[in-house]
Amino acid sequence: MKSSDLKKKALYFLDILINSYPDARIELNYNKKDAWELLVVVALSAQTTDRSVNLVSPALFKKFKNIQAFAKATPEQIEPYIKSLGLYRNKAKNLVLAAQKIINDFDSQIPQNRDLLETIPGVGKKTAAVIIANAFNIQAIAVDTHVARVAYRLGLTKSRAPAKIESELSELFPKNMLTKAHITLIFHGRRVCIARKPHCSICPVQEACPRVGVTVWQ
Repeated sequence: MKSSDLKKKALYFLDILINSYPDARIELNYNKKDAWELLVVVALSAQTTDRSVNLVSPALFKKFKNIQAFAKATPEQIEPYIKSLGLYRNKAKNLVLAAQKIINDFDSQIPQNRDLLETIPGVGKKTAAVIIANAFNIQAIAVDTHVARVAYRLGLTKSRAPAKIESELSELFPKNMLTKAHITLIFHGRRVCIARKPHCSICPVQEACPRVGVTVWQ
């Protein structure tokens, strides 16, 4: 398929999905004025559901009220608040290290540069993309398991590598819609295009979707 045709296809799917999920938004709870809180909840959400993070974050932020409190804490002090989450010991360690690095290297401010963000313990490409998009309104499409799955099934990528998928989708979608695309694809992946037996019968793009890799659906 020509690149121009693939772009038209991508925009066609995105328009329908945006109209289908007008309330699409990041589903992690945090203080929208505090980029550090965003970093924390996104880092905690790795291999864990947003719902699980939202259950533990209120008590965590009540105990550790700001980045300085996290920097002064030990991982062992943080662990009890997040032990219901996957990889909680490693996440607790990284939160302390991340707070210390941001205070020491970035004057307590979350950097807006993705390369700098990715030098922070616990912050990978996906987390960095979510932070710049939601904290600093810089257009970015973060590729998690939902985005990767939906993009592959829609035929927008043949890759399974998140970095490659991000690059391809960033070329397909309009630059001013990357963040919206990210949130919308996640919504669709969580509600309809689920990993096992996607709900193709109620999918808003079912007629045009090639269902790449889908063998069983509902």
